[in-house]
Amino acid sequence: MKAAPFAYVRPSSLSDAVAELAATEGEGKVIAGGQSLTPVLAMRLARPETLIDITAVAGLDQIVDADGVVEIGATVRQRRVERDPVCSMVPLLRAAMPWVGHREIRSRGTVCGSVAHADPAAELPAVASCVDAGVVIAGPGGSRSVLAREFFTGAMMTALGQDEIVSAVRFPVAAPGEGFGFAEIARRHGDFALAGVAARVRLDGETVDAVLTGFGISDRPVTRAVSDELITVVRAGGSESGRMADDLREALSTVADEMVDTDGDAHASRDYRRRLFRTLAARELSKAYHRARSDIDEVNE
Repeated sequence: MKAAPFAYVRPSSLSDAVAELAATEGEGKVIAGGQSLTPVLAMRLARPETLIDITAVAGLDQIVDADGVVEIGATVRQRRVERDPVCSMVPLLRAAMPWVGHREIRSRGTVCGSVAHADPAAELPAVASCVDAGVVIAGPGGSRSVLAREFFTGAMMTALGQDEIVSAVRFPVAAPGEGFGFAEIARRHGDFALAGVAARVRLDGETVDAVLTGFGISDRPVTRAVSDELITVVRAGGSESGRMADDLREALSTVADEMVDTDGDAHASRDYRRRLFRTLAARELSKAYHRARSDIDEVNE
């Protein structure tokens, strides 16, 4: 199939783009990379009256390091993020990028576009949620910021108004003593994840702060604090036994069962996804902990 007919505009400023979108009264769609929207248009699952192409909007193609965050503009390609040295200050983002589709898709797709699309099996919304990124939103009333964990409200549903545009996502720079882990299981590389996990561990003296975010397991990224589970395993000597992932798998059993609430489908049942997620979560949380510990040891040397 081919897309239904639509009008096309290409504004050169963010204010003009917002105005064009508002003028459609909910019948317009914003396009930047088009890697999510174009297939939907081709299958006629969406029939917008107008496409607002923001690729010519000045200033949206910037990656900025300031005030402890890396701000990625709405038209920055995923492939650029994958290679830009500034983005190495957000290790979890860099770790996730190779899992996003294929290289050709990442050459056109944008980080902000993936976040705005809010596919529950997508990697970048999960990363944003795990590190507590801020989603910058431009609308007729000006700019506002929403934490990623509050931005996603359901499957392909967000806190974005019909006359608003995601103009940037702000990822916090990794602090000393932070470690990360990321993995997913898919039928083939580039396919949607059957289950995936992003893990963050922050060590500060005797304080342990651990977070897991799952994707492909619910109607949105699901984030839970798992500090108590990690501390229990560490205090029991699990970090020294070489069996930390096995111990964590048992400790995370209840948490994993609660986080995975998606119905089964042709690809995997709910119970199978729970087993996948539990295994991935334990492994990546263990990696994140040891990376955080190694970072502290390097700083103290």
